[in-house]
Amino acid sequence: MSSAAPRAAGPDHLWSVDEHLEDILTTIRPLDPIDLQLLDAQGCVLVDDVMVPVSLPPFDNSSMDGYAVRVADVAGASEEFPAALEVVGDVAAGAADPVHVGPGQAARIMTGAPLPPGAEAVVPVEWTDGGLGEGQATGMRARSLAPEGATGHVSVYRPVEERAHVRAKGSDVRAGERALAAGTILGPPQIALLASIGRGTVRVRPRPRVVVMSTGSELIQPEGELGSGQIYDSNSFALTAAARAAGAIAYRVGGVDDDADTLRSTIEDQLVRADLLVTTGGVSVGAYDVVKEALSHVGDEDEPGAGVDFRKLAMQPGKPQGFGSVGPDHTPLLALPGNPVSSYVSFELFVRPAIRTLMGLEDVHRPRTTAILKTDEALGSPKGRRQFLRGAYADGEVTPVGGTGSHLIAALAHADALIVLPEDVDSVEPGAEVEVVLLGG
Repeated sequence: MSSAAPRAAGPDHLWSVDEHLEDILTTIRPLDPIDLQLLDAQGCVLVDDVMVPVSLPPFDNSSMDGYAVRVADVAGASEEFPAALEVVGDVAAGAADPVHVGPGQAARIMTGAPLPPGAEAVVPVEWTDGGLGEGQATGMRARSLAPEGATGHVSVYRPVEERAHVRAKGSDVRAGERALAAGTILGPPQIALLASIGRGTVRVRPRPRVVVMSTGSELIQPEGELGSGQIYDSNSFALTAAARAAGAIAYRVGGVDDDADTLRSTIEDQLVRADLLVTTGGVSVGAYDVVKEALSHVGDEDEPGAGVDFRKLAMQPGKPQGFGSVGPDHTPLLALPGNPVSSYVSFELFVRPAIRTLMGLEDVHRPRTTAILKTDEALGSPKGRRQFLRGAYADGEVTPVGGTGSHLIAALAHADALIVLPEDVDSVEPGAEVEVVLLGG
């Protein structure tokens, strides 16, 4: 992967949120395009416009099970005076050589079957006796059970207008039109459209492979037995799930011990399957912050230009951050704080846009809006830092969820938005208009 080098700054430089994000997005490059089979391309981003080679539907066809007729032959038809037509055969879906419908004739036709020559409209079977002479029909009898239904006569009880119950050729899309635009994420409906116009492969940017690893000797995997001073590893699960929700193929590596050599070895082992590495924990100033210890000087003569820059950001939560590249291919690495709320907020602000950039999307950010702050008392915010509070958003209002502590993960499960309090604000009153980052989807 070809990436530019991250921007360097002095050790005392306090980065703004916008500076750090800009550095990430100008460094990371979209993945190179590849050709994939349709089902393998699900979730990927289309590289080029796809044009329609053949109209859909490719021929006039019936939208109902019924009888293909000439309009004049059923004009004035009623239950008292039905139109009696000769049935000249069946027209099934996929029929290559349909029968011809002449004056006074009808052809039994199935949904999706081509409108036969001479016919101008389709009469639903429920408007006829189904060729049985027993009054209004409720449906067609299976051909295997009643092959004689394709011959004989049918009584029609209602008139139809020209082109009634006929899906016109090209009524979905016409040959030469654009089926899908470059930049489209391919979901099931888009894959269906590609298949319907005859495309078996498509050129896309692949879904990025993201490896998430949490660090800390205190971490125990769920269902393990907690010892003294130990906690369950939630960060690797939360961020792996978040990476998948962002569109990545994500792999979880949980609970790397607080040992610099072990971490470096683990990262080296994971490079083979990573377009982006995300670590959580070990980026602050503690004696056991091994991510910082292991990666601060990872670049050497064998990997010129590689290395991870550890920074302080003017934000809360999430002040300590790291960004750079590792390995011979300069695989991008984002090092996030270890507190659960800090890591998740950092993911939303920095990692998710990085993933969307690798995918080749133009709009990589969560939607933002403004909302009225619904709270009983003023919210405080540290001046000089941009604060991100968890919130619940509905109907133009946002309510804070939980406190400001970066360890309060329970409240995070009930939040669907981040309330943004800017750097120049130290207090926000109830009823004030605030910026909100919407996290849904």
